Amino acid sequence: MPLNPGDSPGFLLWHATLRWQRDTAAALAPLGLTHVQFVLLACAWWLNTQGERPNKLALARQEREVDPADTRAKRLHVTDAGADLAPRAIAAAELADAQFFRPVPLNDAVTLLSRLTHPEPQTPSTTTEGDELDDSLARARRYTPADRQEKSR
Repeated sequence: MPLNPGDSPGFLLWHATLRWQRDTAAALAPLGLTHVQFVLLACAWWLNTQGERPNKLALARQEREVDPADTRAKRLHVTDAGADLAPRAIAAAELADAQFFRPVPLNDAVTLLSRLTHPEPQTPSTTTEGDELDDSLARARRYTPADRQEKSR
């Protein structure tokens, strides 16, 4: 029997991710940035402060200059306006994160997300959790297009 969506970790993660993306977009909108532009600006700004000029496409208030070592490549340097905007955008994104993760202790959230981002190699498990995973995988393998048609009736 398929899981109730509210009991599905993947479904819940998807919904949490969508909410986080909406909250982050709302925090950055007053600064005139999309989330993608923010990430590019924040990364380029930070790398510039470390004396580096990254070689990426310019999408968020960045200037391109020819790389002296490779004239086909463009190196990025954040403009003065971008350098002024980056710390404010980072502060807005961090505030949105703090508000989003408020219901969960920060260390718990970081631990869980770190484990999901960098999982340990899979080993055979004899725990109840492993049995539940095996049962879920078996159900998923047995669930066919005919099952979906029958369920929709």
